[in-house]
Amino acid sequence: MDELGDWAFPESVQPQPEDVRFDLEAALDAVVEVRAEIPEDAFTASILGTERTGNGVVIRDDGLVLTIGYLVTEAETVWLTTNRGAVVAGHPLAYDQATGFGLVQPLGRLDVPALPRGSASNCMFGDDVIVIGCGGREHALKAKVIAVREFAGYWEYVLDEAVFTAPAHPQWGGAALVGAEGRLLGIGSLLVEETVAGQSIQGNMIVPIDLLGPILDDMLKLGRPARPARPWLGMYTTEVRGQLVVGGLAEGGPAHRAGIRMKDMVLEVAGERVAGLADLYRRVWRLGAAGVEVPLTLARDGELVRLRLRSADRSDFLKKPLLH
Repeated sequence: MDELGDWAFPESVQPQPEDVRFDLEAALDAVVEVRAEIPEDAFTASILGTERTGNGVVIRDDGLVLTIGYLVTEAETVWLTTNRGAVVAGHPLAYDQATGFGLVQPLGRLDVPALPRGSASNCMFGDDVIVIGCGGREHALKAKVIAVREFAGYWEYVLDEAVFTAPAHPQWGGAALVGAEGRLLGIGSLLVEETVAGQSIQGNMIVPIDLLGPILDDMLKLGRPARPARPWLGMYTTEVRGQLVVGGLAEGGPAHRAGIRMKDMVLEVAGERVAGLADLYRRVWRLGAAGVEVPLTLARDGELVRLRLRSADRSDFLKKPLLH
């Protein structure tokens, strides 16, 4: 994702105060820049980098910042910057791998308003929304909802109903999705290719804010939701022409240790045929909590390979935040 810098959207695609029914400046100021530094020996360093930059949204009067978790996973140092130029250190408080949300607690006063939370449950195709990055109106983009549907990611991630918007915001990570009433509807996660009316366009995948409420208290108290950790395989799988193909392996992860290879095709979980990426992960998760044994049937060089691997808790592979 692009670094935050000296640029601006054309004024024609920026939201205008007279066109909205809420305090636009307050909503813009609630979005802060998030910069994180990650140790070179961190588990995610080779994939996500050691210097990460994105956005976060102040969601409480005490300055609590909600962001997308990959920005601050394994972070050693976090800095928060407001639209007015105030820079405050932050503590990576919590990360939930199931939703992708991350929380950062500022270690000083941000002096910016909190953005009230809404609900993405009523989002529909064609709804007018605003995608806001740090930097004021110049970094805010008028957009539309182009889909609300299931999303599955190769890193063993599934959302039942993600929100997709277009045009794409170039600084999507942690950006705020704001609805017509000025409330936070979701947090930006990815740049994606979507097909609308037969045409391929770039858009953003947004994690709905509705997923935060049930886990927020646990994240504040425990650093993660209280539910049992899902079984993790460390197997990066993609769909290629209707087949599930292993495209990568986490070094030292369960799949790597079990002898799974690149280009293996995943056919079955516990003897049952899998129908797509989301189905693969859900079948694995239904077997039990992290640590459960996962029977897989693979196709390799024209032959069937059956093996059983011991799943793991992904968080056990991650560096934990230093206490302040």
